[in-house]
Amino acid sequence: MSTSPRRVVVIYNTDFDAELMAAGAELSSVKTAAISVCEGLNAAGIEAELLGIQGPDLFEKLQVLAARKPDVVFNLCESLSGDARNEVAVPAVLDLFGLTYTGTDSLGLGLALHKHRTKDVLRGRGVATPPHRLLARPADLEAADLRDLDYPWFLKLANEDASVGITADNVLRDHAGLVRRSRALFEEFKSPLLAERFVDGREVNVTILGSGADTEILPLHEIDFAAMPSDRPNIVSYAAKWDEKHVDYVGTKPVPMKGVSDALAAAIRTTARAAWDAVGLRDYGRVDLRIDRAGTPWVIDVNPNCDTSPDAGAARAAKAAGLDYPAFVAKIVTLAWRRTRGAA
Repeated sequence: MSTSPRRVVVIYNTDFDAELMAAGAELSSVKTAAISVCEGLNAAGIEAELLGIQGPDLFEKLQVLAARKPDVVFNLCESLSGDARNEVAVPAVLDLFGLTYTGTDSLGLGLALHKHRTKDVLRGRGVATPPHRLLARPADLEAADLRDLDYPWFLKLANEDASVGITADNVLRDHAGLVRRSRALFEEFKSPLLAERFVDGREVNVTILGSGADTEILPLHEIDFAAMPSDRPNIVSYAAKWDEKHVDYVGTKPVPMKGVSDALAAAIRTTARAAWDAVGLRDYGRVDLRIDRAGTPWVIDVNPNCDTSPDAGAARAAKAAGLDYPAFVAKIVTLAWRRTRGAA
């Protein structure tokens, strides 16, 4: 009997492939990541192959996959049928067929996907996260207490990641700004919104590997806003992640965190780990925090199954910990393998 995973299938969603090809893109970012993971696993001596999945064929493809009995399924499905909310179906069906897979289960994914629920759980567990309001529909903007918020506040889509919908206008300076930007986002995305108090300070990314009591917090990284123009807020907008020609892209450099006291570093790690446990992450993930002027870390996002591309934050943190890319992705599948066999 093998004592480590030897055969891995990397699954990813193909629901946006036709749309991207029509726009002239060769590959989706999800497929690009899947190819990188596959190549990294092969370089680490693990046999890996790709499997694209759409919403309608999820059950059929995973049923066939279960008959082949791979050691581990590397789950990179971020949506199905063009809806990120459907990503929770993938681990649920993987569990149904008894397949070992990487990353957080359907309950944790669903909790993290609904950001207001995440914040409710964090607050219930005593984890610092900024006060918030859920704006489920335009009519919610009529609530009287919105006029009394301690601005500035920050606005984001309640069920999306990758900074979708985030621009400089999402930093809200007053009630009029909240109403104006909320109406624009409701019109564009037809999505519930989450407003939360804006923490004006350093932004830290904490990558964690492991499961249960056996977890490792990788070297801390933060966003360097030094090159951001003074008339723009220090936030990671959609353009900062995806538009290399945009001023926000230039002004948001992820770098190793330096010049931090031992006490603050410990507080960041403790808060991030508490958020990880509260939401139920496993194998790998990232917790994003902002540090206020008093040195208090506040959790602003919990990211299960975060981006595993070679140039993404998790891989950078792994490299800082001495793991090259093949070793990083091999460790993720090994963690999943051992977790399901009681050896984590």
